[in-house]
Amino acid sequence: MNGNTLPGQIHQLASGEAFCFACHAGVPCFTECCRQLDLVLSPYDVLRLRKNLGLSSDRFLDRHAVVEKNDESLFPQVYLGMVDDGRASCPFVGPQGCAVYEDRPGACRLYPVGRGASRRSDGTMEEQFVLLQEPHCQGFLQPVSRTPASWSADQQLQPYIRYNDLLTGITQHPQIRKGMIPAQKHLDTYLLALYNLDQFRPLALAGEIREIAVEEGFSPEELTVGDERLLDFAMIWLRRHLFH
Repeated sequence: MNGNTLPGQIHQLASGEAFCFACHAGVPCFTECCRQLDLVLSPYDVLRLRKNLGLSSDRFLDRHAVVEKNDESLFPQVYLGMVDDGRASCPFVGPQGCAVYEDRPGACRLYPVGRGASRRSDGTMEEQFVLLQEPHCQGFLQPVSRTPASWSADQQLQPYIRYNDLLTGITQHPQIRKGMIPAQKHLDTYLLALYNLDQFRPLALAGEIREIAVEEGFSPEELTVGDERLLDFAMIWLRRHLFH
C-alpha cells in the first residue's frame, strides 16, 4: 500500500496515528455511508448476520447476497444485496440507524478506517491502515481522538479480524501465489464450506471429513452446535482440500 499512489480522499495511517471521528444520530450525515456502496461480506459477516436475522445460511444467501466472480480475485466475492431505491441503500438501514447493529459487518465497524492484511512467508501477518475521508462525512468534525488500534477495540473488531486473517491462509496460500488457478469445483466448495455452514455441517459430521475434524481436534458435538467452531474447521479443511 503506497501512500504516494492513493486517491486524494484516502490517507495512509501509521499504526499509532491519531485522527478525529465519531458517528451517531446527531451527525447530519448519519446513515449516508450506508448507501451507494459495494459491501463485500466475509464468511464471519454472514455467520453473524444470518444468526441475527434468524435465517439459515442458504436462506440468507438467497435473500441478501449476490455472488460474483471478477478478475480482481481468484475466489468468488459475496456482496450484500442492496435495496433498489435509486441509492443502493443497505437493506438493514432505517431512519433510526442500523437494524442489525450488534452484528453489523466488519467493514461497517471499521469505517472510516480500512485495513489491508497480507501473510508473510513465515506465516505472520502484516497489516496496514488507511483513513477514508469522504467529502460528505461530517463525523471527522467530531472532537473524539482515535487511533486504528483504539477504533478497532471500540468497534469490537477482534473476531472479524481473526477470521479475515485465517481466510488469507487460503486466498494467499503459497500455491496461489505461485500461480495456481482454482477450478470451478474448488470455487463451489469454497462457497459451500465458508458461506453455507448449514449445508457444510452434515458433511463435516460424516465420513472422511469427520475423521479429519477429529484429527484436527474438533469434536462432533461442538461442530453440531457451534457455528464459530464449524467455521474454524471449515477454514482448516478447505486449506487441506484445495492444497493437498
